[in-house]
Amino acid sequence: MKTKALTDMQFLELLEKTLTKVTDDTHLASAIYQEVAKEVRLIKNIQAFEKFCEKGGLPDAEPATLEDFERELTTQFGEQSVEITKDEKGSSLEVAIELPDRVIKTKVKVDPALAEEEPVPAPFVPFPVSLAEDPELVWVLGRREDLGPDEASRALEKIQQEFWETKKGVELQRGGTEKCFAEFIIYVPAAALTDSGLKRHYKGAETLRTLGLQRGV
Repeated sequence: MKTKALTDMQFLELLEKTLTKVTDDTHLASAIYQEVAKEVRLIKNIQAFEKFCEKGGLPDAEPATLEDFERELTTQFGEQSVEITKDEKGSSLEVAIELPDRVIKTKVKVDPALAEEEPVPAPFVPFPVSLAEDPELVWVLGRREDLGPDEASRALEKIQQEFWETKKGVELQRGGTEKCFAEFIIYVPAAALTDSGLKRHYKGAETLRTLGLQRGV
C-alpha cells in the first residue's frame, strides 16, 4: 500500500512531538516550531501565488482592483515586501515580492475576459455552533450554502488551529490572551473565514450544531 504524503498540519504536529523528545528547553522548542511553521506557510503562499500567475490574472487594472490585489499579497507576504507596477500597455502587472533569501519577480496578466469567468458565489446560510463543554453558549456564524455543515465544522477547526500559529495568534498568546474558541472567533481575520466559505456573523435560525472543539485547541 502506498503511503500518503504528510499534510502540513501532520508535519507540524510531528515536529512539535519530536522537539519535546530532543530538548527540555521549551523556549527553544517553541522558537524552532514557530520558525518552521512560518516557513511552511510561506511556501504555501508562494505556491498559491505562482499557480495564480500561471493560470489566473486580474480582469482589469482599475485602482480598486489593484488595491484589493495588493492587500491580498501584503496579507500573505508583508506590507514592506510587495511592489506592483503596471506596464505601459496595461496588459499585465510587474510584481516583485521581497523574501528574506530572494526576490520573486513575475508578471500577472490583465484580461477583461477573466471577469466573465468568475463563478457566481453561493449565498450564505446560518451556521450556529457551540462547544461540547458549553452547549448553552451559541455563536451564530454563517456558511456558504454549498458547504455542508460537517465540512464547515472541519474547516472551522482547521482555521482555528492555523490561526494560533500565525504571527497574530502567537502575539495574542504572549500578551496573555487565552487560546480558546471565544478569543479565536473575535480575532481571526474575516478573510480567513470567507476564504473557506464561512462568516463570523449571520442573522437567522437553523438547527444547532455542537462542535468537538476543545478549549486550548
